[in-house]
Parts: sequence; structure tokens; C-alpha cells
Amino acid sequence: MIIDAWAQHPTPRHLADPMFDSLRRWTRNEPASLAATSEPWPVGRTIASMDEAGVTRTLICAWEGPRGSLISNDEVAAFVREAPDRLVGVGSVDIRRPRAAVLEVRRCIRELGFKAIRVLPWLWELPPTHARFYPVLSECCELGVPFCTQVGHTGPLMPSEVGRPIPYVDQVAIDFPELVVVCGHVGYPWTEEMIAVATKHPNVYVDTSAYTVRRYPAALVEYLRGHGARKVLFGSNWPMIAPRKALEGLDVLGLAEPTRTAFLGGNAVRVFAL
Repeated sequence: MIIDAWAQHPTPRHLADPMFDSLRRWTRNEPASLAATSEPWPVGRTIASMDEAGVTRTLICAWEGPRGSLISNDEVAAFVREAPDRLVGVGSVDIRRPRAAVLEVRRCIRELGFKAIRVLPWLWELPPTHARFYPVLSECCELGVPFCTQVGHTGPLMPSEVGRPIPYVDQVAIDFPELVVVCGHVGYPWTEEMIAVATKHPNVYVDTSAYTVRRYPAALVEYLRGHGARKVLFGSNWPMIAPRKALEGLDVLGLAEPTRTAFLGGNAVRVFAL
């Protein structure tokens, strides 16, 4: 069983946003899945990418930012309805309106059946310790769902400092010890900070989205092989990276079978209550 903990089924708005130009430049417009299009993608395209890699289920995320919804919660819910046995919804909210954000978190979980909420600090140019995040974090605690966020540097040309695990994720975990926090994108170049925070706090996890196996920082591989075996989740960041590409070379890591099983799917099943 393989669970992809971080992916998107994109809308044309999402694919065409100029903030992804830097990713297209870095990858020389590969993969083709990053190409802007005016035509909506069929859900089958994401399912096909999963099948190619043997992925059982994928958590697909909404994108809410200062300029509006690039992928709305209702669009995510519609995608999930087309493949409910394969796709799992993750919601997002506009943190500029705290009360409305709390109500939307409740709607995502109670009505749309989503399993987590994700807000990207770099998109708002605010760290997750900012007051605008705290009503959302508190509501995630109330509803018993994980809060997903990004750590590490930012691929789009936006400030990266808000993605530091220390002090930001560390402080969030101190203020909300019962909150499950899933930190995507491994935290590079602060991966050791990320490992320290995940080790310190029982409810903090890290996922490998946006990195292929061969690009995992050595410190993360050592952590995964050792005392972090229950703390690291596989993620691809589709469509930026296809899950097949993200998993290439997995055998090189030399993971013990229980660790491999937990990393590929078991940890995500437990953390997201799938």
C-alpha cells in the first residue's frame, strides 16, 4: 500500500499562475504536467499517474491564497467524488478572515469529509506563529484533524524564511501540543531543524513531497532508517513531480521492511485516520 500524502489535482488557474514559472524554468518545462492549460484536467489523469506508481490513495489539496482560490475546496470535493476510493480531500482557508476561516474548516471536515487542513506560510508571507493562523490551528485541534504546512525553502519566487521549522513549527507544537502537524517538503536547507522538531514533539511529522528519493538529504535518510521510522510520510507534490519519479531508486535507501511499509503508507493511514 502506498499513500501519497501531498498532491494536487490542478485547475487551469493553478497551472497558469505565474508563481510557478520558476519551477518550469528549473525543470526546463518538464514534466509536461506543469504546462499551463485552459482546459480542465480529467480526474483520470491524476489516477493514471497513481496507477503508474502503484499508489493506492492520494491526498489532494485545495490552494487558498491572498489572490483567491487556485483550487477551491468545492473543486477538491468534486474531484474526490469522482474517485472516492482513490482520492482524499485536504482543505484550505483564507486566513485573513479568522471567523470565516474557522467556519470553512468546519465545513471542510464535517460536510465535505476532508481529512486535514493545509495552509502555506510562504503564500501568505506569514509564519505559522502569526495570529491569523491560530484560530485555524485551534479548530483543527477541536476537530481532531492534522494541520499540513510547508517547511524549507520556497520553489516559487517568494520569501522562504517563514518555512523555518525553528522557531515556527516548534512554537506551534508548544502552543498546541495536541495538534498533529504534517510538514511537507523535508525542510531543506533546514532539514536538521525539521528532524529536531519532529523528534522533540510527538505529534509533528515530515513528508517527502517535492523531492525524489535520490534528492533526500542524508540526514533525513538516516532519520528514516532509525528513530524516525514512524515520523516520515511519502509525498510526491504531483503534478510538480509524478509519483513514479518521486519513488525511483527507493531500494537504494536500504529500508527495513517494517520501515518501508510505514513510510510508504502505514504512517499516513495512522496520521490522517484513513
